[in-house]
Amino acid sequence: MQRRINPRDARRMMQRMGMNMDAVEDVKEVVIRTLSKEIVIEEPEVAILQMQGQKIYQVTGGKTIERAPTTATEKKSAVSEEDARLVADQTGKSIEEAKKALEECEGDLAKAILLLQS
Repeated sequence: MQRRINPRDARRMMQRMGMNMDAVEDVKEVVIRTLSKEIVIEEPEVAILQMQGQKIYQVTGGKTIERAPTTATEKKSAVSEEDARLVADQTGKSIEEAKKALEECEGDLAKAILLLQS
């Protein structure tokens, strides 16, 4: 027969092992993006488990929707300022030119640098 552990004792055992668990309040949705689809979980319960310097996110419940990934125009705007600055510094071009090159090369830094140097 298994013995059930009450929540207070479970919390104490976790603290002794260096684990901490907190709930994230007022979560509206969680989006998981893959190359082929997006999984949207509406109104989930989210908990963060901190253990040995790592954060583990636990997502439970909620309504799940699968949809096609975001469009290419939305992905193009995802070029980071840091990447654009790096490409601009390496090529001697402006940050705007570097961003355009990164968008054309789908975020590939090496390809964008080669494109601007040619």
